[in-house]
Amino acid sequence: MFQIQAFVCNFASENTYVLYNENKNAWLIDPGNMNEQETKAIKGFITENELKVEKIILTHAHIDHILGLQWAFDTYKVPVTMHQDDKEVLDMFQISGMRFGFELDHINVDLEYISEGDELDFDGKKFKIYHVPGHSPGSVVYHNETQKFMISGDVLFEGSIGRTDLYKGNYEQLIKGIITKLLILDEETQVFSGHGNPTKIGFEKQYNPFLK
Repeated sequence: MFQIQAFVCNFASENTYVLYNENKNAWLIDPGNMNEQETKAIKGFITENELKVEKIILTHAHIDHILGLQWAFDTYKVPVTMHQDDKEVLDMFQISGMRFGFELDHINVDLEYISEGDELDFDGKKFKIYHVPGHSPGSVVYHNETQKFMISGDVLFEGSIGRTDLYKGNYEQLIKGIITKLLILDEETQVFSGHGNPTKIGFEKQYNPFLK
């Protein structure tokens, strides 16, 4: 049985997640911690619960989702899983930082790429990978069908969708991906987004104004 703990991080109120199970194995998802307090909260939770971080997972590589990526890689020494189409976005980390007035070091981590149709194994439980570009070119959603939940990054929010006015954003592409890949899933599927509160597929099908 999976449990998920959210940490709200940085200037964008980004959701960093620790996904873990009864075996005390964990995935660290979208580490956006940018200061000592945020880092201490995430690391403290992992340490206090005696969790072993087996993967660092990215839904996409926008700056607010990777401010703690180098720390996470250096601390837990496991590869970073992401879609190759966001490698260009990852490489823009320093430039993106300058736009926000930050002086940031280049990120140097080991990468493992995933693609549409791949599955990730978490102690025998499968996570399907959906490539849903439009917010960023390599945005992916991680879906566990058995427990009915997904980590959606900035693809889908409670009552909203990801911005499409950023680099290589595409509104039509994002809407099509959500409708054809996510809204067809069980309506009870929980959606853990990159910002804001969790929601459910059924709620978004009925009430999300962008998906009418």
